[in-house]
Amino acid sequence: MDDGPDPRPLSAWHSTLIALFIFIAAHATLLVRLATPEKFVFDEMHYVPAARQMLLPALPSSQLNPMHPPLGKQLIALSIRSFGDNAFGWRYASTVFGALAVAAIYLCGLALFAAQGPAIAAAGIALLNQMLFVQARVAMLDVFALGFSLLAIAAFMHGFRRQRPQLLFAMAGVCFGLAAACKWSSVFPWATALGIVGIIRMLQHWQTSFADPEEDDWYSPELWPELPAAQILLCLGVVPVVCYVATFVPLEGWSLTAIAEAQRRIFADSITTSIAGHTYMSAWPNWPFLVRPVWFLFDKTDDQHIAAVVLLGNPVVLWPGLLALLVCVHDFIATRRRAAFLISAFYFGCYLPWALLPRALSFLYYYLPSAMLLSLALPYAWLQWRLPCWALWAFVAVAAAGFVAMLPISAAFVGTSMATFSRLMLFQSWI
Repeated sequence: MDDGPDPRPLSAWHSTLIALFIFIAAHATLLVRLATPEKFVFDEMHYVPAARQMLLPALPSSQLNPMHPPLGKQLIALSIRSFGDNAFGWRYASTVFGALAVAAIYLCGLALFAAQGPAIAAAGIALLNQMLFVQARVAMLDVFALGFSLLAIAAFMHGFRRQRPQLLFAMAGVCFGLAAACKWSSVFPWATALGIVGIIRMLQHWQTSFADPEEDDWYSPELWPELPAAQILLCLGVVPVVCYVATFVPLEGWSLTAIAEAQRRIFADSITTSIAGHTYMSAWPNWPFLVRPVWFLFDKTDDQHIAAVVLLGNPVVLWPGLLALLVCVHDFIATRRRAAFLISAFYFGCYLPWALLPRALSFLYYYLPSAMLLSLALPYAWLQWRLPCWALWAFVAVAAAGFVAMLPISAAFVGTSMATFSRLMLFQSWI
């Protein structure tokens, strides 16, 4: 989108400094009392022991947690080696990638809106999405996959309107490959990027054109005139695969047979339908409406107080975000706007594939990438409605109020009374 409210030209140096400041601010926020609680939270019991195993002088023949690729666990292991085998050491790497995810949303905003104000607001909304705050403070794999995926999407969005996007598409390919090396669900945004490029190349092959072309159209017959098919395959096909496979070498060596067997194990787990149910499991149609959260921690500290961590999502952000998403879908169809197309494509590309998987066990945090992309839909809707500048920042302030209100059930270090807990549980399904 080229007609944002900030008329000043975007300076690469200025934007880099802002991205760095956003990263530092987000990282500092996520670090507050990170070591509380000092025991495992939710699935940390699976990933921390696997990371510890990677630090042994010689790996045993039987690997812990073989159902996921190794990179996320390798990053947890690096954090433990750097900061010690304690709660802070387990979780520190997650805060880094949570902050990277927020900075990546800012970079996506720059690509979409070509204006600093909406891009910074998008980053602020992303940080205030309680779902990210919780996930970036536990030693699980999802935030690593999220950070790499959003950086890949940001690079892809910046390359989308370039005549020669090869370098940016190659950077996206590296990040897509590393994201998949953390968790296979990151294949969804990678496949979305490939699908976008494939659709555009198909339309160009058919010599399709719009009757009344606009500069802001998501498709143009002249898009990427200097990008041959071989370079597309290299940047978004070969590069990601090489980066993905390289993360298995420290565990499996250079044996292609062993690496292939590791993929078989991951695939078998991904499609299994034999996993037993879970108290906090939820189905994919419910995720956007926050029907069933995941309680990572619920401990009674005394008769009247609890230590709680619930992955729910900030309703002040995520529910209005669905309305903003409808604006994006409308504009993609009715006016063909590039920003609306990219937001819609990556939101649904990260979300709808879950409907196709036979795996029965699923959780709200699988919705995290799409929930983060709603942070871009909200400033987009504000721009289209041509609301005054203060209205966007007023919304950010309201989102901040919602975030603070949820801290008693988001951060275990905040003393929470049973009365506060009862007030925040708006629906029976949240308990």
